[in-house]
Amino acid sequence: MIKGQRKTKSKKITLKMAQNCVELTLDGKRRLDLTFKGITAVPKCIQKLFHMDEVDLSRNMIRKIPDFIAQFIKMTVLDLHSNYLEELPVAIGYLQNLKVLNLCNNRLTSLPSELGLLNKLQTLNLGLNQFTRLPSCLLKLKKLESIKMDRNPIIAEKIPTEKPVSISESFYLVKESFLCKECLNRCSFSISLRVKNAASSFRRLTGLWSGILRDGAWPEFLLEAPY
Repeated sequence: MIKGQRKTKSKKITLKMAQNCVELTLDGKRRLDLTFKGITAVPKCIQKLFHMDEVDLSRNMIRKIPDFIAQFIKMTVLDLHSNYLEELPVAIGYLQNLKVLNLCNNRLTSLPSELGLLNKLQTLNLGLNQFTRLPSCLLKLKKLESIKMDRNPIIAEKIPTEKPVSISESFYLVKESFLCKECLNRCSFSISLRVKNAASSFRRLTGLWSGILRDGAWPEFLLEAPY
């Protein structure tokens, strides 16, 4: 460690604290929410909460996922985005009921082949990591419907899947107070630009339709368009 540099101290989470973070979703699922807890490791005490349907450990400083994650066999949603993960344990392959896995905004460069055993996985978010190529285990995910790989230094290549898989950008709904000034300005500019473009497109469409009603004739580019 560099002299004078302080080591990041992880906050301690007790079983009672973790139990107080369990909530019931609108569809009756048991959800463990440990977001924004300032932890650098997954608390060992949550092993006793293995019956959770959903686990959210996002927005912390977690560097490693322990092997006891394999005990959460009922879990359908696992959110690990915005941590310091560089790898996943092979135990991830035991989560046979997992449908949604969010690994966005970490430091991942590869995935264990065991991830391909997740037969029920439908949504996978790998955006904002360090992938330079598509992990081969993705080809084994037969139920996968959506995969997000935006903002990776990935080499362009096709995904030889049997059915189309959507690859799109990631968006998160966060409180304004969580954003720094730069990000807040960037979001405000993006929203203003989208509104301006939408208004411009609406005016052009309105003008085109008014012309059709006035002249009673369709523009040539529409008449020549193949259907």
